[in-house]
Amino acid sequence: MAYLDLTILVIDENAIRASIIEEGLREAGHVKVTVVHEVNGIARIIETLQPDVIFIDLENPNRDMMEHLFQLTRTVGRPIAMFVDRSDTASIEAAVDAGVSAYIVDGLKKERVKPILDMAVSRFNAFSRLRRELADAKSALEERKIVERAKGILMKMRGLSEEQAFALLRQTAMNEKKKMADIAQSVVTAAGLLL
Repeated sequence: MAYLDLTILVIDENAIRASIIEEGLREAGHVKVTVVHEVNGIARIIETLQPDVIFIDLENPNRDMMEHLFQLTRTVGRPIAMFVDRSDTASIEAAVDAGVSAYIVDGLKKERVKPILDMAVSRFNAFSRLRRELADAKSALEERKIVERAKGILMKMRGLSEEQAFALLRQTAMNEKKKMADIAQSVVTAAGLLL
């Protein structure tokens, strides 16, 4: 998707402040901008609109509204830029934990909207990449553990060396056109049934 083709949702109860964000986005070349002035029912709007980026502007957010928005942002999986007039450390930490990509305190000017959008998208992509890498690393570690357990079982039950057990797992995986971890899991499962 081209950068200027982004569908952007602006959530702002204050029409004047929303128009500043909208104007900044349009001046940056973005035409798919939807502005919503009501926080209630926003989950349904997000589900329908499927925005690529979300801007949230809160003049004086109360704790309930912040928690509602943070619950929402945890689930949407998109870059989110949040503008607030005042903040405290706990709110900033909660925003970061909830997946807010850019948290801007007292900085709503139309000239800043494009750089903030760029930063939100960039940080979201970087964090998404890190999450994928972490998930891949955890998966690889789990697969190694299963292979090690399967090797141990084969060594004990068939009297094989570690190299022979590994070779047997690898050859079986190639013969069955499956991942070695899947074959190892079958060995571990079968051994669990037999013991």
